[in-house]
Amino acid sequence: MEIRFILLGLALIWCLHCEPSEQNIFPVSLVHRFSDEAREVMISRNGADVVNGGGAGQAWPRKRSSEYYRRLLSNDVQRQTLKLNPQFQYLYPTKGSATLPLGNDFGWLHYMWIDIGTPSVSFLVALDAGSDLFWVPCDCVECAPLAASFYSSLDKDLNEYNPSDSSTSNPLSCSHQLCELGPNCPNPKQQCPYTINYYSDDTSTSGFLVEDVLHLMPGHNDASNKSVKAPVIIGCGSKQTGGYLNGVAPDGLLGLGLGEISVPSFLAKAGYVSDSFSLCFNEDDSGRLFFGDRGIAGQQTTPFLSLDGKNLTYVVGVEACCIVSSCLEHTDFEMLVDSGTSFSFFPVQVYKRVVDEFDGQINASRSSFEGYPWQYCYKSSSLGVPKIPSLVLKFSANNSFVVNNPVFVIYGTQGAVGFCLAVQPTDGNLGTFGQNFMTGYQIVFDREKDMLGWSHSKCLDLKNGGGPVGNSPNTLPTAEQQSVPKGHAVAPAFAGRTPKSSASCGSHMAKLFVVLLLMLHVS
Repeated sequence: MEIRFILLGLALIWCLHCEPSEQNIFPVSLVHRFSDEAREVMISRNGADVVNGGGAGQAWPRKRSSEYYRRLLSNDVQRQTLKLNPQFQYLYPTKGSATLPLGNDFGWLHYMWIDIGTPSVSFLVALDAGSDLFWVPCDCVECAPLAASFYSSLDKDLNEYNPSDSSTSNPLSCSHQLCELGPNCPNPKQQCPYTINYYSDDTSTSGFLVEDVLHLMPGHNDASNKSVKAPVIIGCGSKQTGGYLNGVAPDGLLGLGLGEISVPSFLAKAGYVSDSFSLCFNEDDSGRLFFGDRGIAGQQTTPFLSLDGKNLTYVVGVEACCIVSSCLEHTDFEMLVDSGTSFSFFPVQVYKRVVDEFDGQINASRSSFEGYPWQYCYKSSSLGVPKIPSLVLKFSANNSFVVNNPVFVIYGTQGAVGFCLAVQPTDGNLGTFGQNFMTGYQIVFDREKDMLGWSHSKCLDLKNGGGPVGNSPNTLPTAEQQSVPKGHAVAPAFAGRTPKSSASCGSHMAKLFVVLLLMLHVS
């Protein structure tokens, strides 16, 4: 067997020839990235016209020409940038770092305003650590309503992206390395199509990929206070289905996953910030997003794990679950950390042990509330909701994550009438660490160190000297937030990368949640 490696910058193309010898000795030949052999490989992949400079492509440089050395130097500089300190301590959108909880109208997820293009246009996008693509409604064939009159939470219309209106917008060709559907294109020069299917009630987005700029601001410790125009890839979402037509992410979604196409990946590769970001959701429903933030000294951490041998998303390993100080046997499992899932899921066997212990410690009578999907619900007393036993997730190195208030409070016209343990069982061995568990914490996704970090926080703005302080309990939507006069009941969003084992249960929960959110009052 001969193995041939063609070095193309950071990319590696390999081809195999012949059968392995009896001694299992494999000769290896290295091929220069601008050699004739590498050129032939690129022609076979992308077509001669693209390699020779047709369309938006760059022509293959002549050996030892000035362009040849310029391209090599440019590649070296780009590689070196990745090794040096990033340009900024952290970045956040020009409209501010604050996230917005928009309640029933928008599927209980957190959103923020993002500016893209030249001139810039603002989009109210959902934050999703469980998927990769950043997409917005664009050249709409089938999109959610964008008029403010359709949503009780908005005071202005949402926007639709038009690539032709942005001077910095360029179509992504099928020959681009990040075009997953490129091999299916009839012509490599055509614009790259995309389709993302999310595991929730046939929810999807499809359209074409474009390159444009994302407008960001540097942190308070950075010398320059000028905005940063960071090139990223954006999904021009012309057709949405399922939940995306019924209130979830009507103005787009910001994928924060590990894929090369995600915004955190672009910012880190370009050397703008460290390969990390933080999300913070406060007990009053406020929140923050900071690109490049690696948290504070002393924060607790646990490593990200591979899933089926691949690092596709943010998965952590729970060693045991505890109710207060009572840690339960046989409650170890893996969890997907996903801000795009409203609530949390445990594998069935773990779920049974946890709810039995919770039920034994809670000082309240079991009850049921029609339309609510959770199995363990309780009546409130005349004094209100009793003290809730804390749910603790134990990780490696004796690190613990305390979910101080893991319940959903049910409100009636006279106040709280009951509450439910806001955890659902799911088939398979993979649970989901949803948004409700994150409340009261600064959650750090350190992709460079492959670590999840957390610390108690009130989610103050970093530029005002805020940091993780205090010990904040979790609080879910208030009575006023549940009672939306013009509300449109929708299912909560679920992560695009959630494996099907968790997704099937998530889909059922989403359907039940339509009924749940229609119940604006419980008398």
